[in-house]
Amino acid sequence: MKLPLYQVDAFAESVFKGNPAAVLPLTEWLDTELMQQIAMENNLSETVFFVKNEDATGGLEASYHIRWFTPEYEIDLCGHATLASAYVIKNFLEPHVHEIHFTTEKVGPLKASAHDGQYTLDFPARMPEPCDVPKGLLESLGISTAVEVLRSRDYFVVLPDEDAVRNVEPDYTIMKDLDTIGVIVTAKGRDTDTVSRCFYPGAGIPEDPVTGSAHCNIVPYWAQKLSATKLHCRQLSPRGGDLWCSLEGGRVLMTGKCALFMTGEIHLG
Repeated sequence: MKLPLYQVDAFAESVFKGNPAAVLPLTEWLDTELMQQIAMENNLSETVFFVKNEDATGGLEASYHIRWFTPEYEIDLCGHATLASAYVIKNFLEPHVHEIHFTTEKVGPLKASAHDGQYTLDFPARMPEPCDVPKGLLESLGISTAVEVLRSRDYFVVLPDEDAVRNVEPDYTIMKDLDTIGVIVTAKGRDTDTVSRCFYPGAGIPEDPVTGSAHCNIVPYWAQKLSATKLHCRQLSPRGGDLWCSLEGGRVLMTGKCALFMTGEIHLG
């Protein structure tokens, strides 16, 4: 069996930037164990699979069911791999569509729109809530204090400024023992509204280059703090990435570009 494979750098103006995702369009679902093995073999932060929904009506809209896998397990939500999926659908599968609807297992409906080479995701907002500081969290970041420590799916650590975010030196051995999928560190930016870094060692991703799902937390938090609904966000990983975001009701809109790195086939014997 052969499967088409696209590797796309999402939230990137050119290759070698943003966050790479492996994208596999399917005509029918594979066994979950096999999809996990493919994700492990790809060894990217996410491998994404999607199948066209039977009730898709065509026209200028498309509808797919989507699932995301880290090298370790299936994850509930991934932004950059959804952006990469929209890029593949628009450029290779259904170039006539302008809007792509995604159904999911756990987070409800998602949407992506394409316009002039840019892609906008429509994701649920996840406002982080106050929590007790768990043992090992600050130590895992190499810091002694934080402005705030909150939590939604991930721990959400607010630092005093952009330099503090840049200077975080994570200890992944400690961080892996925390009781969340990951840790987000964020601050107000100098040249952007927000900056962040995101760590997911428990999912086999030490530092994620650009994390769309994290901005489901970052955007509502900073929108409230800055009294703004439109934010320019930057992730300060070595690859780096910029997201142009807005908060609209309970939804976060994230806009970015994609760069195609590779097309190929997976051979499964």
